[in-house]
Amino acid sequence: MTESFYLYGAALLWGLLLGVFYFGGLWLTVRRLVEVKHQALWMLGSFLSRNLLAAAAFYPVALQGWQAMLFCLAGFIVVRMLLSRRIRVQDSH
Repeated sequence: MTESFYLYGAALLWGLLLGVFYFGGLWLTVRRLVEVKHQALWMLGSFLSRNLLAAAAFYPVALQGWQAMLFCLAGFIVVRMLLSRRIRVQDSH
């Protein structure tokens, strides 16, 4: 029982950290887009690096079972919701 509690807690934390990396990286990419010379290359590079690292980070969690993957994905989505709300509030001011 406690073993699965630690596993799911670690998966949730991993999903939160992964979400901060992924969506924070997306936000930084979009902000710098107006400053870079080759915008399409910048977006493509950001997209590929974020997705490859995210897939590599989700893989070990997926090996622990679908429940751990669900907790990891929940953390990932929570960060997306929080960052979306925060960015929307900043843009309105």
